[in-house]
Amino acid sequence: MPLLTLTSEEWTAMLLSLKVAAVAVVFSLPLGLLVAWLLSRREFWGKALLNGLVHLPLILPPVVTGYLLLITFGRRGTVGAFLDQAFGLVFSFRWTGAALAAAVMGFPLLVRSIRLSLDAVDQRLEAAAATLGAPPAYVFFTVTLPLILPGIAAGAILAFAKSMGEFGATITFVSNIPGETQTLASAIYAYTQVPGGDLAAMRLTVISIVLSLGALMASEFLSRRIAARVGAV
Repeated sequence: MPLLTLTSEEWTAMLLSLKVAAVAVVFSLPLGLLVAWLLSRREFWGKALLNGLVHLPLILPPVVTGYLLLITFGRRGTVGAFLDQAFGLVFSFRWTGAALAAAVMGFPLLVRSIRLSLDAVDQRLEAAAATLGAPPAYVFFTVTLPLILPGIAAGAILAFAKSMGEFGATITFVSNIPGETQTLASAIYAYTQVPGGDLAAMRLTVISIVLSLGALMASEFLSRRIAARVGAV
């Protein structure tokens, strides 16, 4: 079989990865924006702790993160049991759980990028708008948000790329079920464990490299736009 011709199982794994990564970014973006704003613009007790918790998934072994998700959001977990009984929402061994794991692992990259963008905004612009009588929400949406949009986009792209490549937390939390939780990373792992799976593993590896490299280049481009915009201001 040609190197770049994907089988139906490989297409399923790739499309599921895209779905999981997209859902992870969309649902984590509002919370990421709020947390980044708190860390950048507010001083409060426990700020260092919050910052540490946000970035903890970058330091912890992914398997540990996956295990914590399993005992928290599994069917017998404190949160998972409630969500299952109250709303019928199940995370363990479902693609929704893969999206949750991906969101947790990509969240630090999202928050950090947005926070750096907020730190780079000249707060005198916001103060000038406020002196004209604009309420804080209006100042944020008309002054601050347009200035940090490239940073938001860069963070979302990095989080998307991280979600696409997530493996340890995902396989611990939702296992490796073809068609349900088997993403690109877990499919590559599965193909390396069976005889004759090297070619399929190589195809998916090439796809992963292309997607990750494209995301990094897009993020770098947006970061340069941030620097240029700040310099112009």
